[in-house]
Amino acid sequence: MQKNVGIVDMLIRLLIAAALGYIGYLPNPVVSPGTSQNIIKVVAFLPLLTGLSRFCPLYRLIGLSTCGGSCKTK
Repeated sequence: MQKNVGIVDMLIRLLIAAALGYIGYLPNPVVSPGTSQNIIKVVAFLPLLTGLSRFCPLYRLIGLSTCGGSCKTK
């Protein structure tokens, strides 16, 4: 897998995952406990996974890369 997610994009994805994780795991006034929190937990996993791996399958399908010069090709 060739990286196609740049540093800024990665940081944004990790921040989104952290925010969704907060909403999904901690008691808060935004979401009621139960199914809603479980759905948010599952949704939070996607930006976490793509941010940590720095690979986005959707970017690959549409031929987009936010790496610039920061991704090394193997």
